[in-house]
Amino acid sequence: MDAQDQYGTGGAVRRLFLVAGAAALTLTVGLVTPLNPAPQRAEAENGKRVLTVAVAQSVDSLSPFLAARLVSTSIHRLTYEYLTNYDPKDNHAVPGLATAWKPSADKLTWTYTIRDDSTWSDGKRVTAEDAAWTFTTMMTDEGAATANGSFVANFEKVTAPSPTKLVIELKKPQATMAALDVPIVPKHVWEKVGDFSKFNNDKKFPVVGNGPFVLTDYKTDSYVRLKPNKSFWRGAPKFDELVFKYYKDGDAAVAALQKGEVSFVSGLTPAQAAALKSRQDVRVNDAPGRRFYALATNPGARAKNGERFGDGHESLLHQKVRRALFMAVDRRTVVDKVFQGHAVQGEGYIPPRFPAYSWKPGQDQRITYDPAGAARLLDEAGYRKNGDGRRVGKDGKPITYRVLCHATDPQDKAVGQYLKEWFGDLGIGVSLDCRDNVSDPWLAGEYDLAFDGWSVNPDPDFVLSIHTCGALPATPEDTGATDNFICDKKYDELYERQLAEYDATRRADIVKRMESRLYDTGYMNVMAYPNAVEAYRTDQIASITTMPEAAGNIYGQDGYWSWWSATPAASDGSSGGSAQTGVIIGIVAGVVVLAGLGVFFAVRRRATTEDRE
Repeated sequence: MDAQDQYGTGGAVRRLFLVAGAAALTLTVGLVTPLNPAPQRAEAENGKRVLTVAVAQSVDSLSPFLAARLVSTSIHRLTYEYLTNYDPKDNHAVPGLATAWKPSADKLTWTYTIRDDSTWSDGKRVTAEDAAWTFTTMMTDEGAATANGSFVANFEKVTAPSPTKLVIELKKPQATMAALDVPIVPKHVWEKVGDFSKFNNDKKFPVVGNGPFVLTDYKTDSYVRLKPNKSFWRGAPKFDELVFKYYKDGDAAVAALQKGEVSFVSGLTPAQAAALKSRQDVRVNDAPGRRFYALATNPGARAKNGERFGDGHESLLHQKVRRALFMAVDRRTVVDKVFQGHAVQGEGYIPPRFPAYSWKPGQDQRITYDPAGAARLLDEAGYRKNGDGRRVGKDGKPITYRVLCHATDPQDKAVGQYLKEWFGDLGIGVSLDCRDNVSDPWLAGEYDLAFDGWSVNPDPDFVLSIHTCGALPATPEDTGATDNFICDKKYDELYERQLAEYDATRRADIVKRMESRLYDTGYMNVMAYPNAVEAYRTDQIASITTMPEAAGNIYGQDGYWSWWSATPAASDGSSGGSAQTGVIIGIVAGVVVLAGLGVFFAVRRRATTEDRE
C-alpha cells in the first residue's frame, strides 16, 4: 500500500487500501484548498527557492506508527531515517541510519552498525537505543504496530549494547532484514506518548527528526511544509523549502502547474499529459509504474476469532462466480480506452517493473476475456437467469453488485461504466458506490467489489502479507492489516516459506507461486499496471532524480532521492541549462556483502499505493 496507493481511516488505520487513482496518490482529484486565495508562483516572495508538490491525497496521520497513506509515508521518508535505504539505480540496499549489517551463522541474530554522524533536529545524537526503542515499542504496543507491525512480527528481542550497535534476534529466519521500512523515531520525544493509537503528532512543530527535511508546519486538508535539515549526514537538500499542497481536483492542480503556482504534479490523465507536453516550461515524465490496478472481491469479511461481518454478496463466496467475473472483464479495453495506452495489461500481482518477482500465467492457466464462458460458469454455480434475463441469488432476488470506487477518480468511474456493460450482458446489475471516503465501508466489509491498487516495493513482502490470515482484524471491532479479507491456508503456507528463504532465486519462485494462487482463487483481478505520469516546471526545477534512474517515477519513491536531489532552476527563470530527469547521486556504498548467502536485498514496500507505498 507506496503506496503504499493506500487509504486509511484516521489514526487507526493500518491497512493501506489503495483504490487506484486516488490511492496511488496520483493526482486526478478535486478542489484546491489553497494556502493563499490569490494566485502566486511557487517561489516565495522573499526569494526563497520553494519546491511545491501538488498531491491528491490528504494526510491521514503524521505519526509513523499510524500512517498508511502514500502522502504520509512519503513525508516520513523525508523526516526520519530508516536502517537502510535503496539505491536509485537498481534498488539494492545501501546505508541509511545503519552503515553495515550482518547475520549470525544461523541467521537468527542480525547486528547493525549505527552511524555516529546522525543527529536529531533538536541537536541530540541519534543512537542505537532510538532504533531499539522504536522496534520494541511496536512489538509490545498494539497501537504502535498499526502501520508497520508486520515488520516486527517475527522479532524475538531487540537490544542496543552500545550507541552504535543494534542487535535484532528473530524467532526464525527472515529474508527482509535489509528492507525494514520502519521510520526510526527519537526515544526522548516519543517515550512521552501515552496512547499510540490516538497520537497523530500534528500539534507541535517543528517535528523532531533526522532525515533530509524537518517538518515545520501542517494544516489539515491543505498543506505540509518542510525545510532542509542542514545537519543531515548525506548533505542538505538544495531547495529552501518543500511544500506538499493538497488538491481535491486534478484539473485544478494541472492549472496551478501551468500558472507556476506549483512545481510538480503526478497522476496525470492522458489528456492532461498531452496538453502539458506542448509547453516548453514543463517536462512530462511517463515511466513504468510500481503499482497495480485491480478489481477486488469481498470474499466474506471475517475476523481472526472466526466472526463474520459486513454484507458482501453470498455469491462471491463461490470460486466459479469470481472466475466468471474475471472472464467478463476485457483488460485490453481497460488499457486502451481508459488508460489510453499509459499502462500495461495486468495479469500477476507484482508489476513487470520488478522482473525478479513478476509472474505471468501459462497458456493453460490464463483467464481470457470470454463472456460466453463466464455465463456457463455462472450457470454451473447455480446462478441462472430468471424470465427477465437477470441472474438471481440463492434468495431468488436479482443480483446487483455494489462496486466501491473513489468519487474523485475518473479511471474508477470509466471502468465502472464498462463493468455495467460487461456484467449486464451476464444478467448481473452493477451499482457504483463512489465516495470521497472509501475506507469506512471497506474496513466494515460493506461492499461486493472494489477498485483496489497498491504501490509495490522491490521486495514484495508487505503487499504479500496483507492477504494472509494473520492480517485479519482480531475482532470485527478492530482494524487489521488485511487488504480485502482474504484468508487462504495454501497462500499462508507459501508466505511463511518465502519470508524464511534467503536464496533469492528460490524465494522468487515461491512468490510467483503465491501470485498464481491469488490468480486462481479469483479474489484479485489485476486489470492493469498504470504508468507513472507526472510533470514538473523546468523553470523551477532544473533536474531531479527518478527511481530507477533509467526510467522511473519521481513521486512516491522507495527513498527520498527525488526531493533531496532536486536542483532549483536559475533565478532568472531559465532551466539552469538542463531539464533532464536524473541526477547522479554519489552514494557511499559501505553495504555489507553477506558472503555465502547469495541474497539480493531490496526495498520492501509500501505500498505503496495510495499505494502504501
